[in-house]
Amino acid sequence: MNFSYKEILTVAFTLFAIIDIIGSVPILISIKNKAGGIRELRVTLIAGALMLLFLFLGGPILNILGLDVKSFAVAGSIVIFILGLEMVLGIEFFKSDGDVKASTVVPLAFPLIAGSGTLTTIMSLKANYGVYTILIAIVLNLIVIYGVLKSLSGISKLLGPSGLIAIRKFFGVILLAISVKIFAANAAGLLNHG
Repeated sequence: MNFSYKEILTVAFTLFAIIDIIGSVPILISIKNKAGGIRELRVTLIAGALMLLFLFLGGPILNILGLDVKSFAVAGSIVIFILGLEMVLGIEFFKSDGDVKASTVVPLAFPLIAGSGTLTTIMSLKANYGVYTILIAIVLNLIVIYGVLKSLSGISKLLGPSGLIAIRKFFGVILLAISVKIFAANAAGLLNHG
């Protein structure tokens, strides 16, 4: 169980970019205002449970479907690439339901925080990093998520609309680079199998 701080930071930053909790601040504030509040701890714990479920049981679930981690990683890298394009270009590829009346846990914990992009990324990262490295990165992100949820109005005032857009575009470019790296690391292995 040897830990590389560089790897933990890489994985934590990858998840941070995918979850995009800072970029989600405008949506979070809108939901908070319409729902009359957010249960920050509950949302964080449910999102964390979903991430851990995919970290530990994602492999067996893939086996049942007859897929391997490399195939999932390549598919995941394409999803991450599209999410990055969305953030950089400001185009919505993945349409959201926009049902705000639902419980705050449903739109927040899933799919906003632990959405398909996050869960796919956790599976994709397993092809390149150890389980404990990803586990620590998930916990670090959950701490950040809880902190952001607790201080929504302050962050919004601090960054302003243009600051939020700039951060979203910055993380978009990072996601594009990460997706290319995951694709390159796993696609060659798939081509050799075929």
